[in-house]
Amino acid sequence: MIQFLLNQELRSEHALDPNLTVLNYLREHLGKSGTKEGCASGDCGACTVVVGELQTDEQGAEQIRYRSLNSCLTFVSSLHGKQLISVEDLKHQGQLHSVQQAMVECHGSQCGFCTPGFVMSLFALQKNSDAPDSAKAHEALAGNLCRCTGYRPILAAAEQACCNKPQDQFDSREAQTIARLKAIAPTQTGELNSGDKRCLVPLTVADLADLYDAYPQARLLAGGTDLALEVTQFHRVLPVMIYVGNIEAMKRIETFADRLEIGAAAALSDCYSALHHEYPDFGDLLHRFASLQIRNQGTLGGNIGNASPIGDSPPLLIALGAQIVLCKGSVRRTLALEDYFIDYRVTARQDSEFIEKIIVPKGHTLFRAYKVSKRLDDDISAVCAAFNLKIDNGVISAARVAFGGMAATPKRAQHCEAVLIGATWNAATVEQACAALAEDFTPLSDFRASKEYRLLSAQNLLRKYFIELQTPHIETRVTAYV
Repeated sequence: MIQFLLNQELRSEHALDPNLTVLNYLREHLGKSGTKEGCASGDCGACTVVVGELQTDEQGAEQIRYRSLNSCLTFVSSLHGKQLISVEDLKHQGQLHSVQQAMVECHGSQCGFCTPGFVMSLFALQKNSDAPDSAKAHEALAGNLCRCTGYRPILAAAEQACCNKPQDQFDSREAQTIARLKAIAPTQTGELNSGDKRCLVPLTVADLADLYDAYPQARLLAGGTDLALEVTQFHRVLPVMIYVGNIEAMKRIETFADRLEIGAAAALSDCYSALHHEYPDFGDLLHRFASLQIRNQGTLGGNIGNASPIGDSPPLLIALGAQIVLCKGSVRRTLALEDYFIDYRVTARQDSEFIEKIIVPKGHTLFRAYKVSKRLDDDISAVCAAFNLKIDNGVISAARVAFGGMAATPKRAQHCEAVLIGATWNAATVEQACAALAEDFTPLSDFRASKEYRLLSAQNLLRKYFIELQTPHIETRVTAYV
């Protein structure tokens, strides 16, 4: 059984189909049709809901953290121990919520189809903002599409809703909600079981290892932003899933003198602060990693584990010399991330083995990253590049250069690195290294970019890296797009 709060109503579910998304649960099981399906792939934001989770702040006080999510990509099992808020829950005692009222007064709704999703993104923004901030508003709304092109009044509504925000029913009931969430906090493995399909929800790494050993055919579910597409887009059935999002040990982000250790189930939005502090380019790229709704669900471990050749984080992590800790039963092994990827969607992971955490070395001051895509926000890379050189007295003593979108896997450019190491860091060396990239990669042409464009972009990004190191005041990193 799993338990969660539907606003303030306790829901206990056991026999639901584990393949059921929160979107369809709301619409088809509860008759709450305010949440809309636009794309069923996490691109439009019409299905946005907000999930509240207990967290402890730096002073040790318990509070609720509200996150916007795409309900079309969220399986019901991931709600275990949390609070689900949909657009129907905002109106209170016959009065519109302040974010709804702001949308009305600022004329932020036209055809209205996308409006519930915008309202829920604004609600999450209001809950997480102490003052109006244009950048935060753009970030919060980047994952919501308005087909009527009404963004200006919606941004005005965001400013109004976050400026001198009034107390609402969620604020007045916060202590009560915290108590109710503590009362339903999971204490043992939860389960949804419809007879022919099941999803298990362990609470510890040891329990996960035991379950995965017992069900090696199971699909591991973290954020689900990739896995859910198999259900919503390809209409496949997932007979057994194991949800890892309630394992606190796999959500930790720890900072040591020489490294960061990031749990494989840590949401990308939670990774931002630590990675941006150590590597600003990594943080900047995360801002262009899909939408905030996706970053609130998607995990660093999932972005590695799905082994996509166009995943944004693996090239950066490979260039930094990152390692992953793999767990199978009680046995753990540490593997260089570059050795994890073998071929297209083929990895070195053994049966019943899973990624427990990612280890990111610290101290690489000449690390830079770049993403080339057709849109600046919420788009997949055509080419993603990461450069990490060590230069002593004008001579390159070490080089790690990695790309995504250039091969069947995220991959180091070894011929390019061989040209760089031991050479003088100048324009002539860079041109030789650019030529060597043609030996490293034979990219494919697809609807994102031609093979010629990809190779030229990779070479130009190396030239860009050289120029920026010569003139560090130039701030154009991770903003390249077609």
